[in-house]
Amino acid sequence: MSLQTATAAGALPAGPTAASAATALREFLAFKLGAEEYGIDILRLQEVRSYEEPTPIAKAPPFIKGVIKLRGVVVPIVDMRLKFNLASATYDELTVVIVLNIGQRVMGMVVDAVSDLITLTPEQLRPVPDLSPAAGSDQLLPIGSIDPRMPILVDIEKLMTSDEMGLVEQALH
Repeated sequence: MSLQTATAAGALPAGPTAASAATALREFLAFKLGAEEYGIDILRLQEVRSYEEPTPIAKAPPFIKGVIKLRGVVVPIVDMRLKFNLASATYDELTVVIVLNIGQRVMGMVVDAVSDLITLTPEQLRPVPDLSPAAGSDQLLPIGSIDPRMPILVDIEKLMTSDEMGLVEQALH
């Protein structure tokens, strides 16, 4: 995984303001779903693993692929292509599971590939266009702007704890 810093080296001012400017930087793990690039807050990341077929759960919604056991913890696996209503994926050697810590839960999300780590300044964040509430715009953060890339930043905690995802809890009990 390569590290891409969206700010030029030496672009931050020297002295006490450098520390405050550095705290305004936000880091995201970039991943691919088809041709689109998304990003999630790096602080939610536990690990990135190769895809393994999960054990299915009866009566789970289609986007919940099942569960895996990870160091003694049962981890629900969400296929992000299905969650975002994209075409079904072909699982291959690039397909990975991003393991997340959301509150007191460990969850996994299947993505096509992980791109890199991106660092964004407040100036590189663009507002999300007005979408209908049904489109899930409350689960999106601003869009990153790193020429020529524009990763869609997802509020992964809101997404994974939405009412729809509460079915994960019901299916596991």
